[in-house]
Amino acid sequence: ASVSTRRRLFHVVRAFEDPDITHVDDTVDPVRDLETIQMELCLKDLQYVKRAIEDEERDVKKSRGMKLSALFIETLARVQGMLESNQPIRDGVWSTTEVDMIRNKCPQLITTKPIIYLVNMSAADFANKKNKWLPKIHAWVKEHGGGSMIPLSVDWEANYFKAKDDKDAQAAFVDAHAGATSVLPKVVQTGYSNLDLVHYFTAGEKEVRCWTLQRGQCAPAAAGLIHSDFERGFIKAEVVAYADFKSLNTGSKGLSEAKAAGKFRIEGKTYIVQDGDIIHFQFNVTAPAKKK
Repeated sequence: ASVSTRRRLFHVVRAFEDPDITHVDDTVDPVRDLETIQMELCLKDLQYVKRAIEDEERDVKKSRGMKLSALFIETLARVQGMLESNQPIRDGVWSTTEVDMIRNKCPQLITTKPIIYLVNMSAADFANKKNKWLPKIHAWVKEHGGGSMIPLSVDWEANYFKAKDDKDAQAAFVDAHAGATSVLPKVVQTGYSNLDLVHYFTAGEKEVRCWTLQRGQCAPAAAGLIHSDFERGFIKAEVVAYADFKSLNTGSKGLSEAKAAGKFRIEGKTYIVQDGDIIHFQFNVTAPAKKK
């Protein structure tokens, strides 16, 4: 899929030496690689912006009495100038009207997207929590608009995963690497956070399911992820926070212990779903859905 259609980006940066894995530039220098990728993305965006300007100018010429707005000219000129100077658009300070103009005229710009930097180290460096490149990478990220930076080791994660069916072997592997633990959950959680996503759970006798929705959505919208009838006929949501369920549960099924502790809540249509909620929806649909 095209990078331009993604909402957020993960940028994996190599920070390990291995003679068996050659680098395209023959040497390992993650700061140089960061500069190279940024330059390539800025060049890609520059081509896109130039086409957008040409398209707008052509459309205006076709329409009598129309002319390019001052906002369009000033905003796109600034965007073009930043890209020509190898500066991502996300590094700029923009007014609300400028942001709207950029989103409207250049919706697929790559350098507007937040980036999560994944620093790929050797298994040994990951276990020791030390790598000579980390301070330099951190400084570069800070100087170039900031963003989340997560040190990890693909080599360590791959070997840890291989032992997933043997708990003793997995525990021994962790012990051999100074008690290091997988950071993949952190990568996923950071991705969720950057996308402004939350998740909630539904549970029954046969299965527990996790549902993903945009942060800030209300209970009926969350119910609609399961089925449109749930949203249309929404009555109420019975809610327990996962943290409360986990701390109170002693192994019994259901939410009886959460209820006894006063952590069971009845929420209505205006309730904003929180990350990790366990929800049971009650709904009633007596009439068919209206045709659009």
